[in-house]
Amino acid sequence: MVKEELKSIRKVGIITKRTFAQHKTKMACAKKLVKYLEKKKVEIVFDSNIAPAFKQKGFKKHELLNKVDLAITLGGDGTLLKTARSLGRKKILILAVNMGNLGFLTESTPDKLYDSLDRIFKGHYNIDKRSLLRVTIYRDNKKLSTYLALNDVVINQGAFARIIRMNLEIDGRQVTKVKADGLIIATPTGSTAHSLSAGGPIVHPRIEGLTITPICPSSLSMRPLVVPDNRTMTITLETERREEIAIIGLTLDGQDMTILKYGDKIKIRRSKRSLYMARTGNRYFKMLRGKLHWGEHSKPHTK
Repeated sequence: MVKEELKSIRKVGIITKRTFAQHKTKMACAKKLVKYLEKKKVEIVFDSNIAPAFKQKGFKKHELLNKVDLAITLGGDGTLLKTARSLGRKKILILAVNMGNLGFLTESTPDKLYDSLDRIFKGHYNIDKRSLLRVTIYRDNKKLSTYLALNDVVINQGAFARIIRMNLEIDGRQVTKVKADGLIIATPTGSTAHSLSAGGPIVHPRIEGLTITPICPSSLSMRPLVVPDNRTMTITLETERREEIAIIGLTLDGQDMTILKYGDKIKIRRSKRSLYMARTGNRYFKMLRGKLHWGEHSKPHTK
């Protein structure tokens, strides 16, 4: 993280999940936040999920992110992940408030929100810069679609545990033929997500690398691989599924899925865009200790 001088914060966006307004406790927090921001005399921009509750005009995430200087996400890691995939070219600060359960990525909690905001408005914060993946799918030598991902890109087959064959190249050079239940390409941020569950390493966010983690490979010698993030990975799907219930999909951050077909090429590289999260403290190792229960002794089982 690097120290950041105060920048003029004139517009603040509030981003929530779709069902946020249905929860009275969460809405009470949002109303308190709006009053706080009004006292700061900044313009408040609402996303389309929460705008009706305040009888204001709502904006889609990508529209809101192009308008504001600071965006506050009220939710959990999922809300932050969706926000990251909607980022435009404008560099803005994100303050993620954990109103969910796990909260690996979120900086603040409702009870600490205003202390965090006071520090931000005074310029007493650091910027935690997180890399994003740029994922482009090609079909029949034509570009099909391009996406962003903060955590990871996963190629797998959800309903059945059947081998998928893929060819992996890095910067046009052959690496290996992958035979596995799937493959995960993760940023350092995503190293504590699906990749970790599949046996991948924990990678510090300041490391400029990407992790390639096979899911249940047919060869036990196929292990997770960490490569520099200035490389371009090309994955060619070499398995064809004819059954509709056995489709192979590409999933972004565990949320958005695209169905893949035989011969599809997926090019993955680090995006030129980054996520800039406002931090008021250095909590990375504290977060790991707490979330992964490091150093805790297991309690004996009692009947």
